[in-house]
Amino acid sequence: MDRKEYAVQLKHTSCNCCQAVLCAFADEVGMTEEELKKIGAAFGVGMGCLEATCGALIGAQMLMGMKKYQGRPVLRDAAGVLHQFEAMCKATVCKDLKGRDTGIVLCECDDCVRNAVEIAQEVLG
Repeated sequence: MDRKEYAVQLKHTSCNCCQAVLCAFADEVGMTEEELKKIGAAFGVGMGCLEATCGALIGAQMLMGMKKYQGRPVLRDAAGVLHQFEAMCKATVCKDLKGRDTGIVLCECDDCVRNAVEIAQEVLG
């Protein structure tokens, strides 16, 4: 099973979106899935419970930081991850992605997870 589908499987069985993205890369970042689940535990249903950033995007950002951080900010890389996610999913805020206020779903959660994993794969090389 590829990483994207593994992450979606995790999302449906034992993880929120952020945790699923993080755990799909446990082997790459040298941490256990249990450790990564703890790190991503507060980002289910987006940051702030739908009100802010999508949890899958947060997971991709965390992975980028783990890979790229070398004692200096990684703001340019972080902006790149955000813009790529937005281009793929049409938004970055959970409530907008789910269409909570508009009734129009811009990107299903499973696809947000897949897209975040794809972006993280590119970042992690």
